[in-house]
Amino acid sequence: MKLSVIGSGNMGGAIVRGLVQGTVFQPDEITVIDVNEAPLKSLQAFNPAIQVALSDYSSVKAADIVLLAVKPWLVKDVLADIKFQLNYSKQILISIAAGVSIDSMNELLLKANDEIALPALFRLIPNTAIAVRQSLTLIATKNASSEQTDLLLQIFNELGSAVVIDESKMSAGTALTSCGIAYFFRYVRAATLAGVEMGFYPQEAQNLVVKTMLGAAALLDETKQNPETEIDKVTTPGGITIKGLNELEANGFSNAVIKAIKASK
Repeated sequence: MKLSVIGSGNMGGAIVRGLVQGTVFQPDEITVIDVNEAPLKSLQAFNPAIQVALSDYSSVKAADIVLLAVKPWLVKDVLADIKFQLNYSKQILISIAAGVSIDSMNELLLKANDEIALPALFRLIPNTAIAVRQSLTLIATKNASSEQTDLLLQIFNELGSAVVIDESKMSAGTALTSCGIAYFFRYVRAATLAGVEMGFYPQEAQNLVVKTMLGAAALLDETKQNPETEIDKVTTPGGITIKGLNELEANGFSNAVIKAIKASK
């Protein structure tokens, strides 16, 4: 199976790095296209078998899947460049451009006013943990068969967890997952600084915080418990944990998180 990836920036490059560690594509079945040479060289340094092309879309014709990983404002121009090379009856087109709806891509892909058939379209929102195969990837689709949807789930479940949602929830989902990963990083940074103030070296403190976060996430993922249930297990009357939790809320922790996520929608 052949894949053409258009764009090798932070997210496009992360996806390719994750995919070459999976089982669906061999590295030499992936061609990455970009207008800049530096990120292409970086990908080949990661795995020399990855095919690269500088401003050359010719690999699109032979691809089974075309992944659009460019900035949203470039989608219109890129689709105009490649749409006449696409075989709508056989190929899958994926976009990870935030804010670009499937309907708008449909309109951009029309080859003639009377043409009805359009390609199987998937709109994806991964996060940068895809580079280590731990992304939560949101998937919305149109014009796709159940087999094509299952294929996308297979590909991106190898890179973490993939969830099919209605496109109307994509903005909210992006705030929780793609933007949300940055909020977890900010917590790690803040907690690490607290650890340093209390006597740990920065890397020591960060390691403790990250491992604690991984354990907390695994516990909730495994048990499906409400977080408050797990909080109750570690908050004893008059104990140090409840004092810390009360200090968080006194400084607006929950409200700040809610406002941040809603602001990202």
